[in-house]
Amino acid sequence: MARSIAVAGKGGTGKTTFAALTIRYLVEHNKGNILAVDADPNANLNEALGLEVNTYIADILEDTKNPKAVPPGMSKDMFVEYKLAQALVEAEKLDLLVMGRPEGPGCYCYPNDLLRKHLETLAHNYGYMIIDSEAGLEHISRRIIQNVDDLFIMSDASVRGLRSASRIRQLVEEMALPIKRLFLVVTKTANGLGSLQREVERTGLTLAGTLPYDPLVVEYDAMGTPLFRLPPDAAAVRKAWEILDKVGL
Repeated sequence: MARSIAVAGKGGTGKTTFAALTIRYLVEHNKGNILAVDADPNANLNEALGLEVNTYIADILEDTKNPKAVPPGMSKDMFVEYKLAQALVEAEKLDLLVMGRPEGPGCYCYPNDLLRKHLETLAHNYGYMIIDSEAGLEHISRRIIQNVDDLFIMSDASVRGLRSASRIRQLVEEMALPIKRLFLVVTKTANGLGSLQREVERTGLTLAGTLPYDPLVVEYDAMGTPLFRLPPDAAAVRKAWEILDKVGL
């Protein structure tokens, strides 16, 4: 089974940036095949990775609610597995699945169960599965993505961001989610944590490290340039490498 790594936090904290840099770290350190899952409705992990996406899982799940979408003689299970296989974007050492837009009205229990089973099956083909989560841990709390080994909770360098990170930790504990290790990563720092140190301690999370504000990341995002092309000495790359070395990836 793949080692599952999820990245969570409120919007604007650098979840996708850290997820992309984690994937790059694993690729460059030859850690084996990687499955990336973009679970954020505002999907842009593919842009950070430099991959083109044509099929979204949300559309496949929506199709299962339309009997006419499933070909005659094919069960829903077979249909979903077939369409999910088509949705897999393949690259060297890396494959990507994109969830897409939020679910519409109606019950998605059955298609979500199919999705969970498919991800469990897929996970056996990879060394790592990296999940760029939506805010609120919806896909994890609904058990669509299970048995997370490492959860990185992102916060920007603000009291509000750190308190949001603390609430995510509380949610994980209240729901008794099967997550083995929780880490805090503070982003957009200027000169360390400074006066935020007390607030960091109050989160109850293990601080894995900080990611400084990096103008190169902003420039690459603005131009649509994949973060895989950041120079190795870029501040974000160097600090991400330090964090991932520290936690033993």
